[in-house]
Amino acid sequence: MKKAAVLLSLLIAAAAGAQISASVPMGTGPGVHDPNSPIPPLPVRTDVVSWNVLTAVKTRVEKNKVLPAFDQPLLALNQKTQRVQGFMMPLEPGEKQSHFLLSSIPLSCPFCVPGGPESMVEVKTRTPVKYTLDPVTVEGRFALLDDDPYGMYYRITEAVGVK
Repeated sequence: MKKAAVLLSLLIAAAAGAQISASVPMGTGPGVHDPNSPIPPLPVRTDVVSWNVLTAVKTRVEKNKVLPAFDQPLLALNQKTQRVQGFMMPLEPGEKQSHFLLSSIPLSCPFCVPGGPESMVEVKTRTPVKYTLDPVTVEGRFALLDDDPYGMYYRITEAVGVK
């Protein structure tokens, strides 16, 4: 239950950030790497799903909820083994993490959400992964979430850390 509360509070903050950032010019705001960050951006790799693909998701409003509207490039990834690279956002304290969020950009503060649900992937690993500020790559079953109760758009299960 504690994990659910943390996840819910992160996603509420992300949703609020997404609404605020709607009027921010492209290339700035939540979900975009700050060039002034002391942590370098993710290196470009061809062996992982690009955040450009994940963050390009459109949304639709249905029954007072904002839900993802996945296009063909995203639908082609669903329920298949995929690799994603990003920055860990732990959901609990500890040196090793088995349930965390992977973000397109590093955290700027421990209580700030770097972007909306399009810039995060929920990860559940087979074995715990050591927490690091450096980018991590995970591989597992990738799922598109049409109407997740916590507002997530993406999840990887049975994940393993990849070097």
